[in-house]
Amino acid sequence: MPNYTAITKSVTLPDGRQISIETGKLAKFADGAVVVRLGDAMLLATVVSQPSARGDVDFLPLSVDYQEKFGGAGNIPGSFQRREGRLSDYEILVCRIVDRILRPMFPKDYHYEVQVMITLISADKTVQPDALAALAASAALSISDIPFAGPISEVRVARIDGKLQINPLTADIARADIDLIVGATADSVAMVEGEMNEVSEEEMVEAIAFAHEAIKEQVRVQLELAAEVEKSHTKREYPKYEENDDLKKRILEGVYEQAYQVAKSGNTSKAGRKEGFGAIKKSLTEKLLEEQPELDMKMFGRYYSSAEKKAIRDMMIKERTRLDGRQLTEIRPIWSEVNYLPGAHGSALFTRGETQSLTTVALGTKLDEQIIDTAMTSGYSKFMLHYNFPAFSTGEVKPNRGPGRREIGHGNLALRSLKKVMPSDDENPYTVRIVSDILESNGSSSMATVCAGSMALMDAGIPVRAAVSGIAMGLVQDKETGEYAVLSDILGDEDHLGDMDFKVTGTEKGIVACQMDIKIQGLSAEIMTAALHQAREGRLHILREMAKTISQPAAELKPHTPRSHKMLIDKEYIGAVIGPGGKVIQQIQKDTNATVIIEEKDEKGHVSIYASNQEDMEAAISRIRAIAATPEVGETYKGKVRSIQPYGAFVEIMPGKDGLLHISEVSHERLATLEGVLEVGQEIDVKLLDIDKKTGKYRLSRKVLLPKPERAASSNGEAQA
Repeated sequence: MPNYTAITKSVTLPDGRQISIETGKLAKFADGAVVVRLGDAMLLATVVSQPSARGDVDFLPLSVDYQEKFGGAGNIPGSFQRREGRLSDYEILVCRIVDRILRPMFPKDYHYEVQVMITLISADKTVQPDALAALAASAALSISDIPFAGPISEVRVARIDGKLQINPLTADIARADIDLIVGATADSVAMVEGEMNEVSEEEMVEAIAFAHEAIKEQVRVQLELAAEVEKSHTKREYPKYEENDDLKKRILEGVYEQAYQVAKSGNTSKAGRKEGFGAIKKSLTEKLLEEQPELDMKMFGRYYSSAEKKAIRDMMIKERTRLDGRQLTEIRPIWSEVNYLPGAHGSALFTRGETQSLTTVALGTKLDEQIIDTAMTSGYSKFMLHYNFPAFSTGEVKPNRGPGRREIGHGNLALRSLKKVMPSDDENPYTVRIVSDILESNGSSSMATVCAGSMALMDAGIPVRAAVSGIAMGLVQDKETGEYAVLSDILGDEDHLGDMDFKVTGTEKGIVACQMDIKIQGLSAEIMTAALHQAREGRLHILREMAKTISQPAAELKPHTPRSHKMLIDKEYIGAVIGPGGKVIQQIQKDTNATVIIEEKDEKGHVSIYASNQEDMEAAISRIRAIAATPEVGETYKGKVRSIQPYGAFVEIMPGKDGLLHISEVSHERLATLEGVLEVGQEIDVKLLDIDKKTGKYRLSRKVLLPKPERAASSNGEAQA
């Protein structure tokens, strides 16, 4: 008999499929462990929290890891070690969407290290596991004794063929014009991320509300599961913050009015504001230390931050103005430039306030495509966007250790935005890599990346369908009065102090991508809709500013951009173009300095040719056509005599294609032999008269190209006269 007692609960999706949540069978040493299953997809989620906290930690050390096991999908990793390695970008993105909704659900004074591990242990090609990851993590936390203000859940909502669906089949997502991951508690939405095909604000709000209804059911099932697990009934005790109401009141009185005035002063410099607030803190710290040498500095820091935050937030709501003096809807000054880097195939410099992105576009061949090798998918990607955030962009000193999870997440949001306006493969034969280097950062560098990337693509001559801009929105709301202020184009300070970070990207027609984190409970649909409409006005303003620099894709590629050409050849000639061991295609590339790539698709050979100049391009095209072109009846060819027979000559009209030039078709005169008329190796013009339908043999003629001799009868008549 098994030494476990499994408890299972299930929830039914709108389409009738069931999600099951099971605990008590696996990973029993973890503080909480569940297996979530939909179809054949199974995710194991475990949570463990340290029993003690480090004395110097004043934050929640939470780590969320999501990994897909290749074996669970029946695959073997393609890496050299043939084992799972560092997390892929996709896995990191899943970690981020789970982390962003879980983190606010822990008590602010809980500083014990927490590790959440989510593992895809069985894959189902019809199920997208990212939509189940947060549900699994939340269920594991809910059945544990770890303090947690959940449950929460996340679902994918997609609009397919005009109908909203929850966690749709993988094959159907390709037809979606809305594809969002929405995270929420039973009461309110907390996280949204996804992409759309230029939809309206109302359509997006409708999709979010639809997703929330499904999440409520998943939360209810988690509560039922937790009710049956004994250790979830009593959450573990831990030392709470010590409180000193007198000190808290005194700090508020000593900070509030001064901080309010600094916030209201409208200092446009980040450094200037920092200096102003710093002077208040320094003065109050010195004063209190004189009075209380044993002052608890951690407690002081908490109360001071809270008082300063309240003053700034109150100022925004009451004065309807911002830290840097802007109105609530006002966008910081924008200036931009394209073709800044002469060596790049496309480049743009975009600056908005104190945020700046220098972005490049490089155009490569099919050989430059990115290899995708994950447990669920494998293939190639011809569109990449990489985002870099060096420490100097914020005036800091940090070692460069490559992109972190934040960089990957910001880059993905920009990639999602720009891929929506990219041309089809037929219109764009290039592999495209965009790189955004953030040189200055004070608020929403990811949105600067979208703007700079859009402009750099146009500078490179890529025929994008429309320009894309992005804006970061913020929210400050008074919980007691309900008053609120929606902020357009937020600063870094406003992001930290606000109740919402809402990034929206789009074209003139509509929204193409979004990323939203809500830090308060109970955000109404009314406020969300107002924020989206305010974001639209800001987005359109930024598009107008971008258009002053560049409004259409460049008509010509840069001179140093590799030129491309696509051609189709019959499937039977693919081998001839490649040659034994690749000798023919390698020789063509060597002789012409072009890159030639051949793929077999749809019973045809698809040939892509890349060259740095037109002369090399034409040379490569000519060589391939000579090998793979199909002779056409009625066309004239310059052929070479390969052999001579009593009945005629065999003439090569194309490489590997010989036709019979019958002796009767050599000349208008009747010839008894070809001796003295044609020689092996001689080049002659011939016309293709016919192709035998059964044998495929070519019938040639030379005499139809020769002028007819004057008729003998006519000559005799003249003599008689």
